[in-house]
Amino acid sequence: MQRVMVNGVGLEVQRITPAGGGQAAPLVFLHEGLGSVAMWREWPARLCEATGREGIVYSRRGYGASEPVPDVRNAGRLKPDYMHGEAYEVLPALLAAMGIRTAPVLVGHSDGGSIALLYASRHPLSACVVMAPHVMVEDISIHSIELARDAYLEGGLRERLGRFHEDVDVAFWQWNDAWLDPAFRAFDIRTECRSITAPVLAIQGADDAYGTLRQIEEIAPTSGPFEMQVLPQCGHSPHRDQPDSVTERIAAFLAGKP
Repeated sequence: MQRVMVNGVGLEVQRITPAGGGQAAPLVFLHEGLGSVAMWREWPARLCEATGREGIVYSRRGYGASEPVPDVRNAGRLKPDYMHGEAYEVLPALLAAMGIRTAPVLVGHSDGGSIALLYASRHPLSACVVMAPHVMVEDISIHSIELARDAYLEGGLRERLGRFHEDVDVAFWQWNDAWLDPAFRAFDIRTECRSITAPVLAIQGADDAYGTLRQIEEIAPTSGPFEMQVLPQCGHSPHRDQPDSVTERIAAFLAGKP
C-alpha cells in the first residue's frame, strides 16, 4: 500500500502485480459510494490473476486511508457533480502520477461505475467494465439511501463500515448527504454515455435495491461495442454476491483486448 499525492491530496493506492507481470493494459478499480481499497477485499487480486493484468486500486478522498475531508457536512460537502470531478480531474491526475500511459481498463462499481462511464466519455480506454452503475437518479435509489442513513444512525452500519475507513463519518456523510441533496435529483449522465467509443460491459444484479435495469439499459453508446449482463439472484454488489461468475464474465470480455 502507498500514499500518492494527487492534485494536492494524499490518496491510498494499492498496486497489484499478477504472476507473469501482466503485459496488457492495467485494470483500474473504482469503488462504490461507501467503498475503499480494503472494502474490495481480495477480489481485485483475483481478477488481475484471471486476466493477467496489473491492477491499480485506490480510495477516493475521505475513504479508506485517503486524506479526509474537513467539515464534510458543511464547507466540505460534496457538490451534486462530484462524480464528474472525480472522472475529469482526479482520475486523469492519478493515472499520470502512477505512470499509466496506455489506455487502461476501468472496473467500476456503483458510484465508481458512473465515474468510469464519465471518464470513458472523454478519454480513450482499452475497455470499461461497470457493475451496478448509476446513470440517472431513480426513486428506488433514494429510498435505499434513506434506509442506509437510518441504518448508519441506529442499525449498526457505522460500526461495520468502521473496519474499512479511518474516518467513517466522513466516508458515510459525504456520500449520503450528496445523494439526498434535492439538487442531486438532476444527476443524469446518459448524454455523456452516448459518446463512449471503448468497449463497455455492464453487469447488474436482478435484485439490485439501488436501481432498476434501466441503469444499464440506458448507457447505450451510439458507436462503441456494448454488452449487458443481468445476474439472477444477485443484488447491488455482483463481485461480492457472485465473485466467481463475475470474474469469469469479465475475463471472457477482456480476452483478446489490449
